[in-house]
Amino acid sequence: MDRIATLSNVEAALSAFERGEIDLATAEERVTAAVRTYATAFDDGDLRAYCVEGTDRTVIVVAESPPAARERATALTDIQPGAIERVGRKE
Repeated sequence: MDRIATLSNVEAALSAFERGEIDLATAEERVTAAVRTYATAFDDGDLRAYCVEGTDRTVIVVAESPPAARERATALTDIQPGAIERVGRKE
């Protein structure tokens, strides 16, 4: 899913919530699903999404390589990085 399609899906979820067609939990689920789908397909030149596993949680960050993903995850969170895997397509 590209960025425009993702934003369209987020807008549709917000509009449905505003019209009273769905509750907040459903809107959150739809927005989360759209963003997660976008992240799994993210590939922008040299940048890719990586899943960085920690001891107590897992984060997904955008980086140029697995080592860069480790650094970014550490800089953005208090995670102690373990395994790192590219999200979506296999390398």
